[in-house]
Amino acid sequence: MSNVTNPFGQVLVAMVTPFTADGEVDWPGVEKLIDELIAGGADGIVVTGTTGETSTLTDPEKIRLVEVGKDVGAGRAKIITGGGSNETAHAMQLARQSEKAGADGNLVVTPYYNKPTQAGILTHFRMIADATDLPVILYDIPGRTGVPIKYDTMLRLAKHPNILAVKDAKGDFSEVSRVLNQTDLLYFSGDDANVLPHLAIGAVGLIGVTANVAPAPYRVIVDAVNAGDLATATAAHKSLEPLVRAIMTHVPGTVAAKYILHGLGRIGSPRVRLPLVGPEEWEAAQIESEIDLVRDIPGLDFKNFRPDRNAAAGGALPKVAGTTR
Repeated sequence: MSNVTNPFGQVLVAMVTPFTADGEVDWPGVEKLIDELIAGGADGIVVTGTTGETSTLTDPEKIRLVEVGKDVGAGRAKIITGGGSNETAHAMQLARQSEKAGADGNLVVTPYYNKPTQAGILTHFRMIADATDLPVILYDIPGRTGVPIKYDTMLRLAKHPNILAVKDAKGDFSEVSRVLNQTDLLYFSGDDANVLPHLAIGAVGLIGVTANVAPAPYRVIVDAVNAGDLATATAAHKSLEPLVRAIMTHVPGTVAAKYILHGLGRIGSPRVRLPLVGPEEWEAAQIESEIDLVRDIPGLDFKNFRPDRNAAAGGALPKVAGTTR
């Protein structure tokens, strides 16, 4: 286990960004969802991350999400900005703006599409970490970015005083163990299906998508692992399995999470921004079939689940296009 004090919390939700039907940020909906997630057991909220549709949020929207998160959280939970970009200078600027807005940490994804060498990845992360005093979580997800953070690079990054943690969505458990043995980096599971296995080998928590719908069982898993109660942790893990499959298997997690949250009446619209679109009929049917298998999740009742495939159809073009600086 790492000797580093965890400044982020353990149950972190990679929060969706609620939109109105025309694709604008639903600010009252944002406030409501943040409050519900904290009440449900989250001790950290990642705003403007991949799940929050960072690629199609404008920079002013991103900074406002941090500000709203801080206001609603009111000290009850950490607010982490998803401050990544595949342009180093832009990511540095976002980090500075997010720090000024009150962010408690910075989740920084590996540069995507550019496919830099490991030397480029190292420089990218170091410069972002140098730009502010925010503690940094490295986000290693080669399935989306095209490049992994390799072991030797991780060792070098771990020496930076502001780089404290990793969100792991690579799925290489042997490498996780290797890094945990050789560094003080805090590990967060970035794979909803593998939260319990990650915790079992030394991860300190999770940054999850399914937690948008059900944060409470993740609180149970983390607390049970901390207490050495494997039976309770395993039972919660098993109860989550069909919900995780519903959200993470058939369409992008953001799309499924919004579809389900809207069906539960917890957000006003399931709308996503293009190029994301709502589930097609057959995808929605698959999601709903998985939901039929969900049982015994604390705080989650699907008896009044009313999914709306028409409301979710297509994707929105927002009034302000692109990420603006």
